[in-house]
Amino acid sequence: MNRLSAASKKLLGDPALWVTTRSSRRGAPIVSPLDGIEVGTYPICEPVDVELALTRARAAQSRWVEKEPAERAKILETFTALVWKYENELLDLIQGENGKARSHAFEEISDVAMTASFYAKKGPGWLKPEKVPGVLPVLTRTTVNHHPRGVVAVIAPWNYPLTLAVSDGIAALLAGNAVVLKPDSNTVLCALAAKKLLEEAGLEADLFQVVPGPGPKLGAPLIEGSDYVMFTGSTKTGRNLAAQAGEKLVPFSAELGGKNPLIVLEDAPLARAVRGAVKAVTSNSGQLCISIERIYVEDGIWDRFVPAFTRAMKKVKVGANHSWKTGMGPLISTQQLETVTRHVDDAVSQGATVLTGGKALPKVAPTAYAPTVLTGVTDEMTVAREETFGPVVSLFRVKDAEEAIDCANDSEYGLNASVWSSSRRGARIASRIQAGTVNVNDGYIAAWASLHAPMGGMKSSGMGRRHGKEGLLKYTETQNVATSLVLPVQAPSGVGEKTWSRIMKVFIKYGK
Repeated sequence: MNRLSAASKKLLGDPALWVTTRSSRRGAPIVSPLDGIEVGTYPICEPVDVELALTRARAAQSRWVEKEPAERAKILETFTALVWKYENELLDLIQGENGKARSHAFEEISDVAMTASFYAKKGPGWLKPEKVPGVLPVLTRTTVNHHPRGVVAVIAPWNYPLTLAVSDGIAALLAGNAVVLKPDSNTVLCALAAKKLLEEAGLEADLFQVVPGPGPKLGAPLIEGSDYVMFTGSTKTGRNLAAQAGEKLVPFSAELGGKNPLIVLEDAPLARAVRGAVKAVTSNSGQLCISIERIYVEDGIWDRFVPAFTRAMKKVKVGANHSWKTGMGPLISTQQLETVTRHVDDAVSQGATVLTGGKALPKVAPTAYAPTVLTGVTDEMTVAREETFGPVVSLFRVKDAEEAIDCANDSEYGLNASVWSSSRRGARIASRIQAGTVNVNDGYIAAWASLHAPMGGMKSSGMGRRHGKEGLLKYTETQNVATSLVLPVQAPSGVGEKTWSRIMKVFIKYGK
């Protein structure tokens, strides 16, 4: 029996039971990238189903908001324990739907558990009313309240089918909102598993709902009926959704595309840099928003780094199995394989050199592609500017750190970056990179897993942040309640406006 089927049966039973529908329950197939075989089906929602989900979510949210944040947090703590309880089943499910290597699937499970546990511990304190200084000490009192927005729409991609289906929803739920999730059609079962575990943890069913179906058909009613939209996906789609949200004045946050750079300075720890760069390029088969697609190598270390990096990329074991020894899985779909192939073939046709890889691996899996290293890439090539979203990286030789910084910043994107150095200048250079997260002597995990710190993109890589206090409070409406304890802040009876203005001038200048 296919291991995805076993995991689905144990976690889900009938997937239709976890989808809000009142229209026909047409079944859409889930095809596993591991072997190209259909492993399950799910109901396709229609706009009428989205409207039903939103109505139910809004009703449930009116009850949920009455609970204290600490009570909501207990459900997240239970959910964390359930994630670890069903670790193996979730690993099989993630791999079966997405095709990634088992170790990369484990990163997802770890992230979901860490995020839920983090917000359960920190969130209730951040959501408490906050006393801040009033305009007149002693005479006024000011409090900042954080009210939930209502219903949050989460539109999630396929590349991290568990993490991106539920982690943003965790913060929204803790803040007192309901969530309606539209997952990518390639990875619906992971989203349904997240819903099942949240309900097992004690969450009311209508507070987290899943509406699978085509984005162009479901996106508009979902945005129109929500109070906040969180999107992860391509910059092109993000712009379209942001325009729709803006038309309705619905607040919007997004993590979008990237063409992420890595800089190897001449004093970089070579072995660590090679190992870290390989992981940053091949994790999730390069289908990671924050994975590395450009490497700038300082002249003094080029002749040592490039051969060592190329050898290490050649050694990455590509497989379509559940072995922990597999270094990289296949791509998600034939469409993604076509994109990666087109980028590499275009570069080669225009003079780029393939140091390793550059070809599909159909004997491994229908959509497998070899880890690929290119040199001689120029701006005219598609791979130079567009996001490839595959295990393909271009190497560039630069004369010094200043050129590396300029080249790294020469992109419309600004999501993630990496700098490798044995000296303190690594951190100094990192601060000059135009990216929302920059890792020093790490590819992407150090910044991603720093849950206390906000994460998101600059330039065309997004707006808003996830993680940290910002990632929670964005799902709230901030309210300022200011109380005058003695008299209104205005001229007292019997005091003229001119005299009052002189008094206020003194206070403003010297009162601090």
